[in-house]
Amino acid sequence: MKKALINVDYTVDFVAEDGKLTCGEPGRAIEGEIVRLTEEFIAAGDYVVFAIDRHEEGDSFHPENKLFPPHNLAGTPGMELYGDLRKVFEAHREDPNVHYMNKTRYSAFAGTDLEIKLRERSITEIHLVGVCTDICVLHTAVDAYNKGFAIVIHKNAVASFNPAGHEWALGHFSNTLGAKVV
Repeated sequence: MKKALINVDYTVDFVAEDGKLTCGEPGRAIEGEIVRLTEEFIAAGDYVVFAIDRHEEGDSFHPENKLFPPHNLAGTPGMELYGDLRKVFEAHREDPNVHYMNKTRYSAFAGTDLEIKLRERSITEIHLVGVCTDICVLHTAVDAYNKGFAIVIHKNAVASFNPAGHEWALGHFSNTLGAKVV
């Protein structure tokens, strides 16, 4: 079974103490595990995707504007990968098995070529890490389930600013989506 790691939204705005929509300490606490898994997948020659939320300043039509403050705005430091994950990406950005993509909705599949990239490589299993467990990671997992991918959630590499939502999502992954939570 060919697999891919999808890093979801591990950026300054979602993780840093002064991020615009930060997960806070839970987001920072998973940095080491995200970095370790990313390096492990890259070293194994597996496909690694950085699926990063991107918004345009002043976009009054985006539905998130009614729910959240402006975040991950194009061209701002808030959209940069957080901490040591940025260093890992920079060291491997030219690797053909490392792919950085922007997304504009919760799911990394919505309006992107992610499914095409995975199918081209005959990938059947996706591993998810990042933030927020109960928003972007969850919606990416639901779309992956509906597209027939096997799903693995790394519970020590996902976090949310909503502890109850985080716990609910972990149960939903396994109980409703048949994901393996490891």
